[in-house]
Amino acid sequence: MASTKTAPKKAASKPASKQNDNGTLKEHSALLKLFVDEIKDIYWAEKNLVKALPKMKKACTTAALAEAIGKHVEETKIHVSRLEEVFGLLDKKPQAKKCDAMEGLISEGESIVEDTEDGTATRDVGIILASQKVEHYEIATYGALVQLAKTLGLEDVAAILAETLQEEKTADISLTEIAESEVNYEAAAESE
Repeated sequence: MASTKTAPKKAASKPASKQNDNGTLKEHSALLKLFVDEIKDIYWAEKNLVKALPKMKKACTTAALAEAIGKHVEETKIHVSRLEEVFGLLDKKPQAKKCDAMEGLISEGESIVEDTEDGTATRDVGIILASQKVEHYEIATYGALVQLAKTLGLEDVAAILAETLQEEKTADISLTEIAESEVNYEAAAESE
């Protein structure tokens, strides 16, 4: 009797991006349009963080937290420049599109500062909380953008975005370390 072996299934291949004869992506690619739209969104977010972070730094009590936020202000300026480089690689003019999520996160951070007492570790805990919400939003956004860039065959763009993604992850870890090493415990000892 003959064996009825079936051919092994082929691994699913990655979907090919729509490309012109010269290998560049077609302008009408729906995925590319979405990608560019999201780059505009995070560009707005980063530009607005450059304005918001110094206010948060000024509200800090703990030197380590103020230093970490100050460092991240400088990194955020670099993130803006990198996004401008990405626009160039995409043959697009840098353009910001209002990011409702970041607007809300910045507003929430401002509210925490207003609702906590100046010079307290409790305020610093709130600043860390608000800052980590921002970092997690950025980590999610940059993580997705890196994968989309790879899917679209934009390896140079993916590399630039991956660098920023790593810096956002490092900033988040730094905030956690500051909270765990001193600020949370100091806040817990404060009376109302």
